Amino acid sequence: MADETELESGSARSQNEIAREGIRVAIVEDNNLFREMLVATINATPGMTLVASCATAQAARTQILPGSAHIVLMDISLPDGNGIALGLSLQRRDSKLRVLLLSAHNAMELLLDLPQGMQGKWSYLSKNSCVSVTMLLAAIRRTTAGRQVLDPGLVDKARPRVGTSVAALSARRYEVLRLLAQGLSNAGIAERLGIADKSVQNHVNSIYTELGIDPDPNENPRVIATLRMLEETGTIAGE
Repeated sequence: MADETELESGSARSQNEIAREGIRVAIVEDNNLFREMLVATINATPGMTLVASCATAQAARTQILPGSAHIVLMDISLPDGNGIALGLSLQRRDSKLRVLLLSAHNAMELLLDLPQGMQGKWSYLSKNSCVSVTMLLAAIRRTTAGRQVLDPGLVDKARPRVGTSVAALSARRYEVLRLLAQGLSNAGIAERLGIADKSVQNHVNSIYTELGIDPDPNENPRVIATLRMLEETGTIAGE
C-alpha cells in the first residue's frame, strides 16, 4: 500500500489533500454492465469516492466539473465521441486531472500520440488483461499519486526492438524499467525484486543515463523512461 500512495515529487495532488479527502473518481464507460461493476468497486473501496458515472461524452462534460475529480476512468470508444479527445478537453478545464484509459483494444501506443506535456497524466489498462480488482485499484492509486501506469500484462509481453537504447539495457535494468513502467515506486520495485532501495535507485539512475534522459526540473524522468520503453518495444506475434 505504501508503494501505491507514495506521491511523486511535484505530482498533481498533494499527499495531504488525498489523505484528507480520499481519491475522487469519475467513470466514463458506455457498457452498462462494466460501468456498474466499476461503480460497485469504487463505492466498496475505503478512501475512494465516486463523483460521477457517465455513459456518454456529453454527460461527462456536464457532470465532471473542474476540481470535482482527481481521476477519470475513461473508455476510449463512446457512442458520441472519443474518450481520448474527451479526456484532453476535461484536462484543459482542470490541469490536475488524471486519466486512466480502460480499453479493449490493447493499444498502449495511443499514449504516444497525446500532446507533449500531457502524456504523463495518463495511464492505460487493457480490459482484456486487467484481471483483478486489486490491479485496477493499484493503477488508480498510483496514477493519482502522480505516476504513469502501463498495463502489467501488456508490459510483460513487450520485447525491446533490436538496435534501440532499451534493448541495450542489462537484463536487471530492463526488469527495473518494466516495473517502473507499471507505476511502482522505488520501494515497490525493491520489494518486488528483493533488493535494497539504494540498489533500485542506482539502477534507475543508470537507466536514465543509458536512455539519454537528462535532468530537467520541468519533466518527470520516470514518465520519459516509461514512454521510451513504450516507443522502443513491441510484442511477439502470437503472445
